[in-house]
Amino acid sequence: MQSQDQEVLEQVLQWLSEGKTPCLSTIVQTTGSSPRPVGSMLASCGILSKGTLSGGCVEEDLLEKLANGVIDATLPQRLEYGVTPEENERLGLPCGGRLMILVQQLGPADKKWLGEAVSALQARKSLKRTTDLSSGMTTVELTDHFQTLSVDDEILTQGLGPKMQMLLVGAGQLSQVLAQLALAMDFDVIVTDTRDQQLAQWQGPPVRLLHGLPDDIIAEHSRDPGNIIITLTHDPRIDDMALLEALETPAWYVGALGSLRTTQARLERLAALGVSKEKLRRLHAPVGLDIGSKTPWEIAIAIMAEITQLRRGR
Repeated sequence: MQSQDQEVLEQVLQWLSEGKTPCLSTIVQTTGSSPRPVGSMLASCGILSKGTLSGGCVEEDLLEKLANGVIDATLPQRLEYGVTPEENERLGLPCGGRLMILVQQLGPADKKWLGEAVSALQARKSLKRTTDLSSGMTTVELTDHFQTLSVDDEILTQGLGPKMQMLLVGAGQLSQVLAQLALAMDFDVIVTDTRDQQLAQWQGPPVRLLHGLPDDIIAEHSRDPGNIIITLTHDPRIDDMALLEALETPAWYVGALGSLRTTQARLERLAALGVSKEKLRRLHAPVGLDIGSKTPWEIAIAIMAEITQLRRGR
């Protein structure tokens, strides 16, 4: 699975290589409820499109106007949707919701930055897109971490690439499917295991596979407050060691796989090892939303659903 940003930019680059003149539309500002977050992108070329801005009538209206030449996007143009209650109702936007969309027609000169951006995204690297709104000139450069979008009257700056790091302890089947979902949702994924055989049998997507003690790996690679750490081995000797270190980090989400009974036993062991009640309250266990999941894919969906719910503050 690829991230949607990568799919959109790859499609734009493909259209340009075919001699076409596609448009790239980006949500640069939202007010109130919004169906898609700031930074969402839509590529279009005539009646063809890739990506999404609303999943509804906003896209249809925008694509129709672009296809019919109603919008002159040879230079970046900002369009606002949801200005009136009547427009909200017509376009299916939530009550009070407003979208500001930047539309830019691309040409042969944009192949360079698009090629650089696609290569970076394929390598799971973070980068920054900078667009001069008066000329449409765009450049990209690699960055150490994801940067949120900002725009003023002159410049658009947009972060692309992995938005968060997810460190998975255990290289089993669940880690393989969870890594696929996480990559598609723009996470940078690291998988660690103490067992050489598990790492050698990895059949998941191409991610960093690190052999070593989980507490050492976490201490070295997961010290950012935006990180996520999840233990998935079912082996308390591995998971407990990882959690002891993980709960000492500023990671905003620490989760552990296991049943209610397993979780209770784990909490008792960690408390006996000196982990405070305050730190134990940080642990999401059993990990994921309680949706009755049984299979690896169902469990992975439950985990990503809980993470998404918490990220969105719901």
